[in-house]
Amino acid sequence: MVSQVPQVSHVSHVFRSEYADIAPVELPIHEAVLGRAAEYGDRPALVDGLDGSTLSYARLDHLSRRTAAALAASGLRKGEVLALHSPNSVLFPAVFYAATRCGAAVTPVHPLATEDEFAKQLGDSGARWIVTTSALLDTARGAARRAGGIAEILVCDRAPGHRGVLDLAACTGPEPSVALDPAADLAVLPYSSGTTGAPKGVMLTHRSIATNLAQLTPLICSGPDDRVLAVLPFFHIYGLTALMNAPLRQGATVVVLPRFDLRQFLAAIEQHRITAVYVAPPIVLALAKHPLVADYDLSSLRYLVSAAAPLDAELAAACSRRLGLPPVRQAYGMTELSPGTHAVPLDAPNPPPGAVGKLIPNTEMRLVSLATGADLPPGESGEILIRGPQVMRGYLGRPADTAAMIDPEGWLHTGDIGRADADGWLHVVDRVKELIKYKGYQVAPADLEALLLGHEAIADAAVIGVTDPDGNEVPKAFVVRQRGAQLSEDEVIAYVAGQVAPYKKVRRVEFLDTVPRAATGKILRRELRARERSSTPR
Repeated sequence: MVSQVPQVSHVSHVFRSEYADIAPVELPIHEAVLGRAAEYGDRPALVDGLDGSTLSYARLDHLSRRTAAALAASGLRKGEVLALHSPNSVLFPAVFYAATRCGAAVTPVHPLATEDEFAKQLGDSGARWIVTTSALLDTARGAARRAGGIAEILVCDRAPGHRGVLDLAACTGPEPSVALDPAADLAVLPYSSGTTGAPKGVMLTHRSIATNLAQLTPLICSGPDDRVLAVLPFFHIYGLTALMNAPLRQGATVVVLPRFDLRQFLAAIEQHRITAVYVAPPIVLALAKHPLVADYDLSSLRYLVSAAAPLDAELAAACSRRLGLPPVRQAYGMTELSPGTHAVPLDAPNPPPGAVGKLIPNTEMRLVSLATGADLPPGESGEILIRGPQVMRGYLGRPADTAAMIDPEGWLHTGDIGRADADGWLHVVDRVKELIKYKGYQVAPADLEALLLGHEAIADAAVIGVTDPDGNEVPKAFVVRQRGAQLSEDEVIAYVAGQVAPYKKVRRVEFLDTVPRAATGKILRRELRARERSSTPR
């Protein structure tokens, strides 16, 4: 049973942006981003950070149009879904915009997803087309067999028996002419666990994600002289917005890395004279403390933005001091918000330590009491509610879950607890949600608990997020053995690791006699967190 969000009969305090409203962007996302491609022409749009291969703006635009023509000729139609299963590459954006030109929505798939996880996303989204890479082809094929109904599997590179994106680009057929309603038609269908454990398709329209780009521009904006390093994944809404759509919309150059490796990351900054990096807190930690950083010239950097998970203020300050940069900028949002609602402006001289930013244009916020649902004034902590044009259309095929997230007045209940000061700076102080955010990826405790309970030697289990020595939030399992069963921590960790993507793995295990539960059977996670705090050395 899905609980409804609390209904508030009278809204007493609404936080509003200090920035002027902007007009909603009534354009398909490919036009919103690549509409000035001809003007930018031969300017480099995308550079492979490892081999240096480059796509100019003109080439990227042409490639997306020709690929769209080939996909349309093969049967991809408006309203269908294409699954894009790939690490970052210079071709990822070309495929994304080609699909949207056909009127299809793109559902990005984690490259490390298991066959079962991938198949479930295919089935739920209704995707009939897959674009993957040769290295991931076995997983994609297995997922396609499980899901059924897949029209074709294509690859970004080369693989026997499969058409490649560059093969599609040779198509001479007509470019698809599709009438899109930006306010209603879906552009991207990322999967998020929301406030419960079941992954759900987040319906983001062309208008919601294109407008969010315009909303963010007054606070954080790249320009044609910027070189942005894309190491966070494009398949995540943060990377899709901050590292792909936003810089390409402004004519910047995006230097692409397929994954985070500290040495490659630092070398790319030095070699390509990177001016801006968008990261998550674990990378901030590495920049602040790892000795390898001293071996590279990072003097080209002008600013650093961290989002996707809370960043400790002292760690942020240490990173800024070491790199000789202005204070690390933070931003806040979630997949269901396209994703941005707050950002620390690049021109803010001394933002409050730990603040995640100010409201972006066209965005309203309320902070409400968890106990009463009443609005709270500045200085008091409550659940963050957001209303604006970036709010998702809803969860695909899940009206009850949508109603549990967005109330009848259009306020999205984020599940995060925040506090705003009199000047509008927001601090996120806790999460109502039980989701674990490991390096920005969502891990649902309920999923891991269900998996653990499938082990014959486990009688009961609960999972919470705990902080590891590197500052990451990681899953910890509290396990009750079956009477007489012999089961070690390593065995539990290996059991889970064999069935989930690497970022979902249980990293720590503690054995208990019983899992604390309420009379209703609900796990009392606060007791487990208190136990964890009391056992953690200080």
